Amino acid sequence: MHPRTARTLGWLLLPCAVAAGLAGWYVTREPASPFSDEQARATDDPALISRGEYVARLGDCVACHSLPGEPPMAGGLEMATPLGTIHATNITPDPETGIGAYSLADFDRAVRHGVAPGGRRLYPAMPYPSYAKLSDDDIRALYAFFMRSVQPARQPNTPGDIPWPLNLRWPIALWNGAFAPASPYVAKDDQNALWNRGAYIVQGPGHCGSCHTPRGLAFNEKAFDESGAPYLAGALLDGWYAPSLRNDPNTGLGRWNEAEVVQFLKTGRNRHAVVFGSMTEAFNNSTQFMTDGDLQAIAHYLKALPGDPSRDGKPWQYQPEPTLAQLERPGVRTYMARCATCHGMDGKGQGEWMPPLAGATSLLAKEAASAINITLNGSQRAVADGRPDAYRMPAMRAQLSDQETAEVLSYIRSAWGNHGNAVEAAAVAKLRKDTDPASPSPIILQMR
Repeated sequence: MHPRTARTLGWLLLPCAVAAGLAGWYVTREPASPFSDEQARATDDPALISRGEYVARLGDCVACHSLPGEPPMAGGLEMATPLGTIHATNITPDPETGIGAYSLADFDRAVRHGVAPGGRRLYPAMPYPSYAKLSDDDIRALYAFFMRSVQPARQPNTPGDIPWPLNLRWPIALWNGAFAPASPYVAKDDQNALWNRGAYIVQGPGHCGSCHTPRGLAFNEKAFDESGAPYLAGALLDGWYAPSLRNDPNTGLGRWNEAEVVQFLKTGRNRHAVVFGSMTEAFNNSTQFMTDGDLQAIAHYLKALPGDPSRDGKPWQYQPEPTLAQLERPGVRTYMARCATCHGMDGKGQGEWMPPLAGATSLLAKEAASAINITLNGSQRAVADGRPDAYRMPAMRAQLSDQETAEVLSYIRSAWGNHGNAVEAAAVAKLRKDTDPASPSPIILQMR
């Protein structure tokens, strides 16, 4: 090789080698933790443990990391992702199969940065992009709760089935750098304490954006706080449409006041809606256990988020349906036979027990997934103060064909002033194939 060519190649290879080295360091490094210099194990301070248990309720840790009839926090829940199936891990303090050998710094890096000991990256199905906003004090308390109050369970983790090369985890470091927040929540000086507490819970431990914020092409949440217009604007996830939590009058909370938001989170129902779908588990295991002050803070923060008229359209107004001419419309007879007893011929429901269909967000949204899913599969029972509710939507998949389901939902989505788009039988068939009936029993999981 000519000496000049060799020198040229050398100069070209040098920056490539440096870049490769820096990339290798970046994807394998452990994030910094404020607890790195602390060697002490978790304390037995009852107040700290109690606070940690409450933070775990705020974060709904039990819902993903527990299965009915199995030890609390022992993992195993199957979770579908765009790349394949993974299973929630054992987060009991078992030293071999759980997190019992974690230091406080290890725990912090896993919860707030998605990095397990040894630099192993966690999939962002674990909502660490939201948990990154947890305060140091809440992390310390959460660690004390898991290490001192949760019972160890020797239960090996179940491997996922994500195929190679999609199962390589080092690219997650690059994803984190591009999309995931890395700093705790900082209170806004121009907002009051109630607003800031609500923002902290919603953005951080409550990880509301994980379901209610639309995602980009890289499966990233498009915004993590109120500075981004897409934040909590509604999103399609796992066969359900998580509605807007902003002040959109059709598909969000625009027609709710703060007291009604609190009532919904505390009791699972109000005059507008009843919890169903994925929100049932969040209510059963998390929101009803929050303090009244925290629920008021959440409601205050959410009601401060403006809606988007260009996205949400003309505000819904109730319009009575004709009583005779409507009988010739497709889906009307099915509605009368299957739905009207509970939801009323006028679509107004029955108080707080049978939710109205007139003006329901799931029927005004462009996405019909929630309406189809609950019609096919029904809903789990909500349990408030230990008492299962008496009225739940039954599964209709055995009673109605795809075409009948599409027709009745198309009618409901266009009646009483509703202006949702029509439902196609093909969309019903797809969700029938991809979903299962809801468990008839409520899923209430023990924390410890």
